[in-house]
Amino acid sequence: MNLDGKLRLDARAERANKDAAEMNVHLRQLESLRAGAAISVLDKHKIIQVAGEDAEAFLQGQLSSDVRELSDESHAQYSSYSSAKGRMLASFLVWRSDGVYCLAVSADLAEYVAKRLSMFVLRSKVKVSIADNLTLIGLAGATALNTLAIEPALAASVGPREMIRVELGLLIGLPGAGWVLAVDEAGAEQLGARLTDTASLVSSGVWDWRDIDAGIPWVSLATQEQFVPQMANMELIGGVSFKKGCYPGQEIVARSQYLGKMKRRMFKVAFKQPLAIGAKLYSPSVAGQSIGMVAAVCQVAPDQYEGLAVVQFQAWEESIYADEAYTIRLQQLELPYSLNEGAEN
Repeated sequence: MNLDGKLRLDARAERANKDAAEMNVHLRQLESLRAGAAISVLDKHKIIQVAGEDAEAFLQGQLSSDVRELSDESHAQYSSYSSAKGRMLASFLVWRSDGVYCLAVSADLAEYVAKRLSMFVLRSKVKVSIADNLTLIGLAGATALNTLAIEPALAASVGPREMIRVELGLLIGLPGAGWVLAVDEAGAEQLGARLTDTASLVSSGVWDWRDIDAGIPWVSLATQEQFVPQMANMELIGGVSFKKGCYPGQEIVARSQYLGKMKRRMFKVAFKQPLAIGAKLYSPSVAGQSIGMVAAVCQVAPDQYEGLAVVQFQAWEESIYADEAYTIRLQQLELPYSLNEGAEN
């Protein structure tokens, strides 16, 4: 196989990530993304594949979503993997293609999750592996689609979490706006060859803003085992089924759902200083202890950042801060779904 196209894609992605380290370039890339004219190689994610005749039953007993709903290979779903204490070890976008389940996960957790899942295979006819031959590409808007020769009208017919096969790979609609394209080595080669110098390739860090704006959480190493799925609004995006059988942490997850209103939820927030993912949050209402944690961050202006934060509901009454001196204040922004809803959005 001639890999010139794929090498070009990798080089362009590396350059986009490097260039975005400069604030002005980062903000220009963000403008392209917001305008719906951006392509991104999502190298902050890897894909775990689960194959074999027992794969469906195996994943049904491990993940929080009902993976049986993916059997027709026409849509994807969000899901999570928890410890016995109900704390999320990882979150995923999951789909099934040619009988194989694909789990897009934060890259810094991929090896850990694949190894942990493999520990529970036992005698099941299941193989768990990291698919290094697959790449996720983020697409925003008709300009990106036209660059890759994907018919915009066809892509527009793909609703959130729906998917269709196109020439380059598998196209999956996202909540909010945009798509992800899962491509193999041949698809990556073609994609790399089709990218022109005028195509707006944005860094994977800039693409994070799209998920922040859509209220989609990604558990990473910095936030692993910090949240019960409902704290990160997973059931509000279809990532938790309360009608399926047992899975790790299921009892805790169910108890959190049925024994009253959640005390902590994930909010979209704005703030004026850079914060690290995993940074603790504070409020004068609960002096001396953390009341939450930053889950995602993206710079949106010279002195402005947006992100996702899991915090106590009641703490908003006296404001929320990123420091114990109460100088870095968080502003609550509107999510695209209601925190009072109990069904999939």
